[in-house]
Amino acid sequence: MTAVLQAQDLGKKYGRRWALRDCTIDIPAGHVVGLVGPNGAGKTTLLKLACGQLAPTSGRISVLGGPPTGQAQLARVGFVAQDTPTYTGLTVDEHLRLGARLNPGWDAALARERIDRLGLDPGRRAGRLSGGERAQLALTLGLAKRPELLVLDEPVAALDPLARREFLRGLMEATAEHELSVLLSSHLVSDLERTCDYLIVLVDSRVRLAGEVDELLATHHRLTGPRRDPGRLPADQHVVSARHTDRQSTFLVRAGGPILDPAWTVGRLTMEDLVLAYMEQAAPAVPAARRRPALAVVR
Repeated sequence: MTAVLQAQDLGKKYGRRWALRDCTIDIPAGHVVGLVGPNGAGKTTLLKLACGQLAPTSGRISVLGGPPTGQAQLARVGFVAQDTPTYTGLTVDEHLRLGARLNPGWDAALARERIDRLGLDPGRRAGRLSGGERAQLALTLGLAKRPELLVLDEPVAALDPLARREFLRGLMEATAEHELSVLLSSHLVSDLERTCDYLIVLVDSRVRLAGEVDELLATHHRLTGPRRDPGRLPADQHVVSARHTDRQSTFLVRAGGPILDPAWTVGRLTMEDLVLAYMEQAAPAVPAARRRPALAVVR
């Protein structure tokens, strides 16, 4: 399958601090890919490297078959940053005219149709729009560029639930209509569940889990039964996490085949279960006083 993004031993250093290091990743085309991980995992740095906003310190990165540099290559990638950037002093219409000047493949008809459908006043300044409206304007600018890959870095993190739902609905409609590949970074697992068919869990710059969501959910299971040492499980059952009481064991396993042991009660998993299990597996111990949520699970 063609890859939209490939990185090998990719790293980015700011002074003495590595924001991303030894990152190897392969993202296939034709998917809405959810990129998730704890704070400091390197997600935003990876996305900025993919969009040509940063140059790598080490390793290599390829986007749509080539380096993410040069006007022709960057024209193939749309980017909506974390704060859904717009210019507060410019009107909606002025944003569209600016987009047309900066992007050779600009689709003015798509931009106008979307602004009309959203009910945005072309003469209204972006600084007077709501957070949801600014996010929709930023998405419109990204889509009207007519990219092959659309990259979104936590675009709805600051929006209320209704605005998030409307933004994601518009994203999914546009993805289906224009056959885009999408890379979406988010801390909100529920948003990934609604939109993504491919999942990547990034922890400490390393890919801990990657694959099509349906396949990942079909091959991971929660096993509950009498207390048992993990070493006694069959070789094709990789233990991701384990919990024990005096009499009972609960394992989350990735299995290469059906679970045939009648001693186990086999339970289905959600995407949230998968994400948290792989993050906990790799995360270093942190004193309780310094802990902060790595994800938000919002319904």
